[in-house]
Amino acid sequence: MSKLSQENSTQLDKEYKAAFDRISKLKKAVAPDVMLKFYAYYKQANFGNKFSFNSGSDVRSAFKFNAWMQLNGMSAEQAKKEYIELAKTI
Repeated sequence: MSKLSQENSTQLDKEYKAAFDRISKLKKAVAPDVMLKFYAYYKQANFGNKFSFNSGSDVRSAFKFNAWMQLNGMSAEQAKKEYIELAKTI
């Protein structure tokens, strides 16, 4: 990895963490479809295409898993960028 791309990656990680922290501390309710997007981008950014579905068979878990599956093939970098952009809208 070149020094420039490493610096960009470090900056992206800082922005992603700041966005994640801000969203995690929200006091107001966020629409369920937006929360699903946050969940999916988070999972894709941190786990990529290593899907696991072992959190039960309730409808909520199925929606979360489906939202993540829709990002199949998205890079972790792109998922972080999408998460940051979505966080800016909240």
